[in-house]
This record gives sequence, structure tokens and C-alpha cells, in this order.
Amino acid sequence: FTQTLKFSSTQNQLYQTAISLNILLLIVFGWKQEQFAKKVEKPMHVIILTYVLSIAVVPLLYESYNPACGFCVPATIWKCSIKDENDGCTLATLVRGKIRIDYLMRILSVALLLIALIFCTVAMVWVYLHVKRQEVRTQRYHFRGSAQEKFRESKRIRKILFFYTLSLYIAFGPFVFLSFVPLPFSGWYIYRTLIPLMGFWNMLVYFLPNCLKYQKDHPGTWL
Repeated sequence: FTQTLKFSSTQNQLYQTAISLNILLLIVFGWKQEQFAKKVEKPMHVIILTYVLSIAVVPLLYESYNPACGFCVPATIWKCSIKDENDGCTLATLVRGKIRIDYLMRILSVALLLIALIFCTVAMVWVYLHVKRQEVRTQRYHFRGSAQEKFRESKRIRKILFFYTLSLYIAFGPFVFLSFVPLPFSGWYIYRTLIPLMGFWNMLVYFLPNCLKYQKDHPGTWL
């Protein structure tokens, strides 16, 4: 179960970054979807699957998975060897796990999450500003026909990118926040609940254009 959780969590971050890259190339750099599929999509899948498998399997090979708060995670288990007069521990002995693997997995997890959040945010802002400039040009020069249609499509894709980025923040934002801001209660239940729901939020975003089209074709419906 832990390997599956680690696999899915890391994969979600990488594929969310890939979605932002796809939309950035389509809107800002003028790529075609066929061009992205041919040059980027296949290598992207190979890189993502190789990375997430490595993250999940490497600690298993080094016997670094240990229980922690109801889960097995790449961590170390220590046993107190010498206690002081206040019943505190002055010397601890490593019982199980690898310290280097523990640190490496923590660094990779935090670095990947921060990179995903920063990249998706930058891509969203970049796309927004690009579409905003398109809007100004369209209003100034009164474009018609295909240019106007392209602008409307860019606005629609910009909205989709915003919601995809928002789902990333909803899923992983509390984890980052609680990592730096202590709370009077455990935040474990918050981010352990939100992270698996990222696929659900993305599903809603994926079906949003169809729902809006249905609303337009059937006025008065809430769907």
C-alpha cells in the first residue's frame, strides 16, 4: 500500500507539471497538439514512470521502509542505548533503516513538490499574461474570423490550466503549509485526506468543458 501511495503521489505531481507544460507550449509557443505528442509525450511518460518506480522501489531494496504513524515510509528506527537521570535519551542506536536513504527520499520528495508548485504557478501566470495581451490586441485591432476563434480557445484553455493548478494547491498546499507552520493539533489528517483526492479534482476539471457545453445547450440546468 505504501509503495502505491508513494507511486501515485509522486506521479500526480509529475503529470500535473506535464499538463502545465503542454498548455504552456500550446498557448505561448504556438505548438500543435500533434507536435507535443510526437516530441514530448512519449519521452515524458518514460521519464515519469522510471522516476516514480525508482522512488518507490529503491528504499525497498535497501530495507528502508519502516512504520511511522500507521504507514510504512522510508525512515529510520532508533533505540535508546543510554538514558540520563531525567529518563531522557543521551545515546541512540540505529536499529533499522539507512540514514542516507531517509535523507535522500525526504530531499527528493520536498524538492519535487516545490518544483511542481513553482513550475505550474509560473506556467499559469505566463499563459494568463499571454492571453491578456491577445485580448488587448483583439480589442484594439478588432480581429475577426480565425483570430477571434483562436483567442476564445486560448481563454478557455487558460481557465482549464487555472483549475488544474488549483487542484495541485488544494492537494499539496496544506502539506507544504503544515511543514513550516506548527499547529496546536496534528495536520496529518488534513493532507492525508486531500492528497488522494487530487485525481477527483482533476476529473472535475476534465469534464468541466462538457458540463459548460451541456449548460449552454440546455438552459436552466445546473449541471
